Amino acid sequence: MSLSQSSDAANRSILRRSTGWLVPLGLAAVSLMSLLPGASAQQLLRYHRADIAAGEFWRLATGHFVHLGTTHLLLNIAGLAIVWFLIGTGYSQLSWVLVTVSSVVLIDLGFWFLAPALQWYVGMSGLLHALLVAGIVSRLREAPVESTALGLVVAAKITWEQVAGPLPGSEVSAGGPVVVDAHLYGAIAGIIAGIVVGRLSHLRGLRGASI
Repeated sequence: MSLSQSSDAANRSILRRSTGWLVPLGLAAVSLMSLLPGASAQQLLRYHRADIAAGEFWRLATGHFVHLGTTHLLLNIAGLAIVWFLIGTGYSQLSWVLVTVSSVVLIDLGFWFLAPALQWYVGMSGLLHALLVAGIVSRLREAPVESTALGLVVAAKITWEQVAGPLPGSEVSAGGPVVVDAHLYGAIAGIIAGIVVGRLSHLRGLRGASI
């Protein structure tokens, strides 16, 4: 390979790494925009069971991107960055979009049918768990030891939350109640989305594509 070809390959590699952050940057940008109008945006955009039943279906999507306040938002964005650093190379950009959309739908189904007592919810924590678990699923074959170890950590965290409630200090940090079922439904959604989208990516040649 000539020097110019090596340089071109390096540039393409850098481009792939940089564009690999388009999805999390997009999610962060949507969350930031939802914070700009203030408290009124939270009331209008949060997942709210009664309002959804009344026909305000946009809340099924927007509830995952509006937050309790600046601290809650920054914590979720930091979590998103960590998640992406760990597993962001698991899928192509298009596949990550499919994982994100399908995870939101699956989490909402969990809220609606399995948690009828849940009246309202805000934040990306459920979606973050879905993305993390989907990424773990995508890397099981390539890095089985690391992926399994990370999966066990996630499973232990969710088990703790289901048995003992939110992790110590999490509600204080978030500035409000933590809906631990969102993490459980997010993890389940991540498994389902990871398997389905991974299979589609394999069949259609999307895995590893720069889109």
